[in-house]
Amino acid sequence: MKPNKGLKRIEIYKPNLNDLWFRKELLSDPETMSYNHSYGGTVSFLEEQWTPWYDYWLIKHENKRFYRYITDENTKKFVGEIAYHLDEKQNIYLANVIIHAKHRGKGYGRQGLLLLSDIAKKNGIDYLYDNIAIDNPAVKLFVENGFIEEYRTDKIIMLKKALD
Repeated sequence: MKPNKGLKRIEIYKPNLNDLWFRKELLSDPETMSYNHSYGGTVSFLEEQWTPWYDYWLIKHENKRFYRYITDENTKKFVGEIAYHLDEKQNIYLANVIIHAKHRGKGYGRQGLLLLSDIAKKNGIDYLYDNIAIDNPAVKLFVENGFIEEYRTDKIIMLKKALD
């Protein structure tokens, strides 16, 4: 993926089971998960959860789930994650982009979201959605990258992007 001027280049990486330490670090970091304060903030991701989670998301994904790490092209270090999954109740694909707090503001989130959109389109998905907490500043990132507000409640803003 070619970055805009001044932005770092990213690659995606399919993590191995042993790489899930980074997901644990992302989910347990209070600053990284501050956007999730409405839903409890940090999330526990214990080692005994890794194998079933990995099987579900990366082995038996049934083309309903996609998950990858974002790495900096130069350093090869993990900087975040991108994912989408089918929400079967609503019959929509929900996007997920988490950038480690220490790597925010460098363009990784924008590039990750654009790359996730491209991958979803190649995988036959017509629309990506995200239900973002009403006070989450990431709404701006999504809107700047082609998502439109479909509706809002007192808790969330539902965003949608046509992948055409």
